[in-house]
Amino acid sequence: MHFTETILLAAKTVKGNKLRATITIAIIAFGIMALIGILTAIQAMEVKLNESFSSLGSNSFSINYRTKGIKFNGNNRRPVTESKRGALKDKKSNLNKPISLAQATMLKQTYGYQDAVLSIALAFSNNRVFSYGNIKTNPNYTSIGVDENYVQVSGFSIAYGRNFTADEVNRGDNVCIIGTDLADKLFNESTYKPLDKLISVGGIPCKIIGVLKSKGSGLFGSKDKYCFIPYNLERRFSGTTDSYTIAVQVPDLSLMQPATGQAEGQFRSIRQLQPDDDNNFEIESSDSLAKSAINSLGFISIAAAAIGFITLFGAAVGLMNIMLVAVTERTKEVGLSKALGARKNDIRNMFIVESVIISLFGAFFGIILGVGIGNLVGNALGTAFFIPWGAVLMGIIVCTITGILAGIFPALKAAKLQPIEALRYE
Repeated sequence: MHFTETILLAAKTVKGNKLRATITIAIIAFGIMALIGILTAIQAMEVKLNESFSSLGSNSFSINYRTKGIKFNGNNRRPVTESKRGALKDKKSNLNKPISLAQATMLKQTYGYQDAVLSIALAFSNNRVFSYGNIKTNPNYTSIGVDENYVQVSGFSIAYGRNFTADEVNRGDNVCIIGTDLADKLFNESTYKPLDKLISVGGIPCKIIGVLKSKGSGLFGSKDKYCFIPYNLERRFSGTTDSYTIAVQVPDLSLMQPATGQAEGQFRSIRQLQPDDDNNFEIESSDSLAKSAINSLGFISIAAAAIGFITLFGAAVGLMNIMLVAVTERTKEVGLSKALGARKNDIRNMFIVESVIISLFGAFFGIILGVGIGNLVGNALGTAFFIPWGAVLMGIIVCTITGILAGIFPALKAAKLQPIEALRYE
């Protein structure tokens, strides 16, 4: 019996047992759908994460307050020193001291590495209501207290109008720069430019001096729902005591490492840290944040693989049982085939191929459903449609192996049947 005939006969047998084959295919498809779907969604998240963080600028890093009690880089142990009596005692710590405006300003004024640009920001208020006349927004827009360099360093640009001046930031003038979503909501920005209009920013009257270019939605929400105000205005009206954040942009990516090292050393001096003191601030680059977030998605990938393989294991057991039943039902057919000259290998191959066909049908439908569901998540995040070919290939290989393993035992059982005994089977 030629292998082509074996495949055709196996396919005919599968078609003749539609109910059992459909149930098994559905079980396998569900396992592959879970595996491919989650992996596709994770890849969409990774793409969006990279897009979101790359918008901050790959040649920039930030200096943030390291809060007491939070574990960083696996080290949450406070330094200790030996007292004269030989006992260990806690060293005086600065971990509970946020970054002050004076410290941030000192670094901004004294840091001069390779024409680097520094920016200072204060507080992210995510629940403020903006209004103009009788029009009000929902509390899902974000206002940030910033300086005159924030727009450049954070990767934004101004569509029309102008940026803050240093004097406006220092005085805390009632001026603001808004995103396109906010402009559309309050003014129907597509009709006219709302420059010099007075709006309420959480109860603070501010004059619009600029509108940002649209950046679209990121993984963390729309980037066009921002409103920037001078940080001294933010501090004066909100009375916030939050720590300041310093962002640094260097001219070239190759300068990142030395620029980060100089900023760390200089800021340690500003923070009055001793040589053996741990840093009480954190330096993070946009790409390191993206890598950290992407690495955390690895746990979801492991869970997806576990769900998929557990489901496939159950499907393999079910497929084996179906094939064993098929052997019993087709005992006379096997006997007749052997009587007509079929060899053991022919019988064995016929049942293994049948098992693999059922498994691959499950893979086919599972891949289609998985890619579709994964891209639904990607579409919600705003990423383009794509097919994770690596995951698809893995799904096909896994299903092929599943079909072979599930069909081996029933195939061997069928191949061992004696022709006369099989023909006499009732």
